This record gives sequence, structure tokens and C-alpha cells, in this order.
Amino acid sequence: MLQLATRERPAPAIETPAVPHHIVIVDDDPGVRTLLARVLRECGYDVTGAADGAELEAIMNARQIDLMLLDIMLPQRDGFELCRDIRERSRVPIIMISARGQESDRVQGLDLGADDYIAKPFGRAEVLARVRAVLRRAADAHMPLDVPATACFAFAGWRYHARRRELISPLGAEVDLTAAEQDLLHALLRNPQRMIGRERLLELTRSRIASSTDRSIDVLISRLRRKLGDGRKTRPIIRTVRGVGYLLAADVTVTAE
Repeated sequence: MLQLATRERPAPAIETPAVPHHIVIVDDDPGVRTLLARVLRECGYDVTGAADGAELEAIMNARQIDLMLLDIMLPQRDGFELCRDIRERSRVPIIMISARGQESDRVQGLDLGADDYIAKPFGRAEVLARVRAVLRRAADAHMPLDVPATACFAFAGWRYHARRRELISPLGAEVDLTAAEQDLLHALLRNPQRMIGRERLLELTRSRIASSTDRSIDVLISRLRRKLGDGRKTRPIIRTVRGVGYLLAADVTVTAE
């Protein structure tokens, strides 16, 4: 059962857009949906609840969704299966929630394309912080302040257009990336030929705070490698520095778009 701490200080006021973000809570527990919806609505978000995959499908067909909070333990089709199906047709940001906090569940959710994972019970401040972080990463207009808005990165035959957030393969095809994968690739491209530790990558990608044993970055690296076709054992594009972090081993050229 979700437990929202009652003695926490109110979250700091945030500036909400003219059209509020639409967040969908997918959980078969009506109490959890009610509590989460109340917290999010108090901060200006537009919230819709769904008890299962069928109700979620109806919402997706009717309205645009800006963020999804997806429980794992659902009737008929669980959250993992729904996440896999959603990722085949949509880039909507997904935060998986569950009372099961094992690392294997977190890794599976991230590997299926989720942008974050939080375990029950959690408090108001944590929910809001994770929601804001994922929405920031997903915003099309988001660009690090120290990178020119028109930058185009060329590496190993690939091109990444920073403003459009597009990854183009050597054959000219656009490759779909999740918001977290976009930020990870961008961080690596801004630091070519330099080893970056896991904790630093978490900071650069604005991902959730994690311990040194957390595998979220490892999972994102694995997903990014697959999309880059980077399965080579010799001279890979992204090289593992065992026990420390990762390094983008390709030469990178930065030009104006």
C-alpha cells in the first residue's frame, strides 16, 4: 500500500505550463490512484487514472499523455508487458512503480524502456521530484546551457542533432531513443575519449539519485549500444572501464546544423 508521509514539508512551488502536463496513473488499487492523483493535482498537473491495461488503452486513444506512472502488479497484463507494448509505438515517459523493490525488477523495467522506477512506499516529495525530473528530460525544448542549441555531433558514421534530438544512422535512418537514452548519449558525446564514472553519468543525465551498486546506467548503456549496433568486442563505440564507468571511444566532430 502506498504510504504518503503526512508530516513532510510541502514541495516547493513549481511553475506549471499554461496547458498542464497530462499524467496517467495506472494502478489497480483505487486508494493509490486517489492519493497520487491528489498530490499531483495539488501541483497543477492534469491527472487521469486507469485500473488496468484496457482502461489505459482507452485513454491513450482519446488523449495525449505526457507521463505515465505504471504499476507492475496489474490484473490480466502486468506492467512489464504493458511497458514493452507501449515502447513499440510511443515515446511517452514511463515511471514504473511497485511494492517489489528488488534490483532485478528495477533492471527489467529500465531494460524494457521505462525512464525511472520507484518502489512503494514512497513519500510526496520523492514522487514530485521524480515526476519533475522525467518531464524535464522529455521536454523537446530541453538543452544543456553549455551546448550550442544548433550543435550536430558526428561520430563513427552516426549523427546526433541536439536541437531536434534526432539520432541518424550511417544509412540515413532515424533511430528512436527514449528521453533517458537521449540524455545519456548527449553526455557521452560532450565528453569524447574521456572516462565518465557511473555516478557522474547519473548527474549528467539528470537521472534519479542512485547508489554505486545501482544498475540503471548499465542498463541504459546496454540499450544504447544495441541501438548503435555496437556489439563489437574490439574497438567498440562505447567502451566499458571495468568497475569505474564508460568512455565514448569514437572521435566526435561538432558542427552547426
